[in-house]
Amino acid sequence: MEDKVSESQTGNVTESDIFVKESDETSEEYKTVETEEFIEETNEVDSSTKPQTQAKEAQGLEDQEALRQLDIYLTDITKALNAPAMVTTTRDNDRIIFDLDTDKKGILIGHHGKTLNALQYLAQVYVHRIAKNKLSIEVNVGDYRQKRQEVLQKLAEQTAEKVKHTKRAAFLEPMPAFERKQIHSVLSKNKDITTHSEGDEPYRYLVVEPVKKSY
Repeated sequence: MEDKVSESQTGNVTESDIFVKESDETSEEYKTVETEEFIEETNEVDSSTKPQTQAKEAQGLEDQEALRQLDIYLTDITKALNAPAMVTTTRDNDRIIFDLDTDKKGILIGHHGKTLNALQYLAQVYVHRIAKNKLSIEVNVGDYRQKRQEVLQKLAEQTAEKVKHTKRAAFLEPMPAFERKQIHSVLSKNKDITTHSEGDEPYRYLVVEPVKKSY
């Protein structure tokens, strides 16, 4: 039976996605809580799901062999997470997309896609370590990334409205660079709003704040 994906896993926009800065103390509290949650999920994938198959650790592998090793790596991780998946690979311009087909989508996606993003982060680090060339990796489960893209559009618009109304900075939850880039692209057209990223990968997050007007 297929594992159901909750609203938080599909990425629907909620109040928890947007954090309005009340004070420096509030900001630090948010950053600590969200970062700790993300670290726990990432570490769970990284430390407790060592692949059973011994993939090559040699550096400088050609693209095809590096991607084959990454396929093995992801397959073994999904088994360790008790959500075994069939891995298929496609190319989209300069990106290589690894789609994980499983009956337990919710496990591999996680809350707001954090488990999936952790998997993608690990996959990117792994392939950078073994591949001769620089490869851009995306890991997807079903149509999650497509739905998430629509949600990020709404999140960007709602955040902009909230910042304009409160005239205070808003901190979004940690997200991968490609998601931050999408939100930044949407808000770059808004002359009343400015955006920048803070923190270190993979816990880097976007700050949305009103433009300071000079008189």
